[in-house]
Amino acid sequence: MTPDIRFYFDPVCPFAWMTSKWVRMVAQQREYSVEWRFISLRLLNSHIDYDAHFPAGYEAGHTAGLRLLRVAARTRDEHGADAVARLYERLGTEIFDTREDTSDGGYRGTAGFLLPLLAELELPAELAEALEDSSLDAVIQAETDEALALTGKDVGTPIIQFDPPQGVAFFGPVISRLPAADDAVELWDHVVGLARFPGFAELKRSLRERPQLRSFGVDDGEAGLQEDWHGGSRRTKK
Repeated sequence: MTPDIRFYFDPVCPFAWMTSKWVRMVAQQREYSVEWRFISLRLLNSHIDYDAHFPAGYEAGHTAGLRLLRVAARTRDEHGADAVARLYERLGTEIFDTREDTSDGGYRGTAGFLLPLLAELELPAELAEALEDSSLDAVIQAETDEALALTGKDVGTPIIQFDPPQGVAFFGPVISRLPAADDAVELWDHVVGLARFPGFAELKRSLRERPQLRSFGVDDGEAGLQEDWHGGSRRTKK
């Protein structure tokens, strides 16, 4: 059955995680079905010199995201799409909502990080072997290309398509905090309505707060630093 929403995610992207939590709220209220598909920041940036273009640690973090997507791809093959939904929810909760992140981002792509989460989900420990299985990169690259074909290339994560395969698709929305439950569907309707206008191209502002996530040392309601986060990369305002 074709889902109502396709959501393309990289598990290490904080804004994809925040948006995914909002989309889950909308899906529950509207009874939408969501298919969680893959887009890799590491593959998107495969042509870029990380040392020259990103702060220290970003290559390790993006590589960890690719390694976790390999596990998600194998999970889908062996346990179905619902298992991917549960896996992404658990990964995001552990990475972004559990504690302030003071570790090397590369640790997220290790068996030591993943195995306890698989156990909690009652998924086989053998799925962790996929962390090293680069043959799965072809699947991830294909879905990354699929996502970019829907929106154009000058975007990041997440990418959302509503009413696939022909329905409207867009990058984002990039949100730094969750809306209230009563506002979640209203925000969704505004975003989809705007994206459905054939002449619409872009609406953007660069003044943003930090994501209101525990991994950044801030909680919902606290003002963040004035930084520009886009597609998993950070450019601190001068």
